[in-house]
Amino acid sequence: MSTVREPATDETLEQDVPDGRWARLLRGNTLWTFLVLVVLAIGFSVAAPLAFATPFNVRNILADSSILLVLAIGMTYVIVSAGIDLSVGSVLVFSGVIAANVMVSMGGVTAGWGGIALGTLAGLAAGFAWGVLNGVLVTKARVPPLIATLGTLGMALGLAQVITGGSDVSRVPSRLSNLIGYGLALGQVPWLAIVAALITVVFALILAFTRFGRHTYATGSNAEAARRVGIAVDRHLIKVYALSGTLAGAAGVLSLARFSTTTIAGHAFDNLSAIAGVVIGGASLFGGVGTIAGTVIGVLIPGVLRNGLIILGAQRFWLDVAVGAVLVLAVMFDQVRRRARERE
Repeated sequence: MSTVREPATDETLEQDVPDGRWARLLRGNTLWTFLVLVVLAIGFSVAAPLAFATPFNVRNILADSSILLVLAIGMTYVIVSAGIDLSVGSVLVFSGVIAANVMVSMGGVTAGWGGIALGTLAGLAAGFAWGVLNGVLVTKARVPPLIATLGTLGMALGLAQVITGGSDVSRVPSRLSNLIGYGLALGQVPWLAIVAALITVVFALILAFTRFGRHTYATGSNAEAARRVGIAVDRHLIKVYALSGTLAGAAGVLSLARFSTTTIAGHAFDNLSAIAGVVIGGASLFGGVGTIAGTVIGVLIPGVLRNGLIILGAQRFWLDVAVGAVLVLAVMFDQVRRRARERE
């Protein structure tokens, strides 16, 4: 006799996922990472008050962190579902190339908002396609996420270079660069940061309060238990990877706006930076734990650290050492926390 699975209900999923809805929006350890961010900001402000604690420098930090934040939001969903996506940096590049070529075909530097919109949709579609491919490889072909996304990392970057002949695509519409890339809302806040903030708020609420978010936590906490309560785990994981790819496509368009070119060689470590931001923000690499609020802080900590060390005159090589050390400490903390929960 076959066993009929009961469909998942909100109450069932709340029991399967260890934290409540508000806890999924803002966990307790987010406070500690926020305090680290505050301490860093205060320390650099005291050490270099005329250079660090200025509106101009704060705007630089926000603008520089915005593109990585959009990548890290998608990565948060993937890591919470107990996966990994190494391809986001290459998908960003590929999507940027597709978007740029469409915009160039619609007029290039002089293209209007219609051409910009078409290019943006093309970039998002390209990112979505790569994300779906990642999800299918992981769920249907049963390729481990690390290997599947490592493969698409090389494929996406290689195809971007084939399309462009290895040269960056310039002639990005000036309207896109002037408004989103360099523009300031009310003369103070970068539009790039505002766009990233809007994306952040939307997907923070989705992860914390919707069925899609609950399914993501349930899948990452225990995929087999999620199947038993009626969640279509494979289908959900495809959606999660598709979301990560789509947000990588959005980041590719924002990168075009920021740099007025595709910067093919400039995103080699974006995947690792996105993972670092998510983990530093309190997410567990074993799945089931993580918040968008924590990811925001986790992205800002390396951004503030890099900016402050540059202002203080540290060698460029020390910046990577500092960020890598912070990442290792974050993973060690996660391991200690997991062992403590297991003992309990």
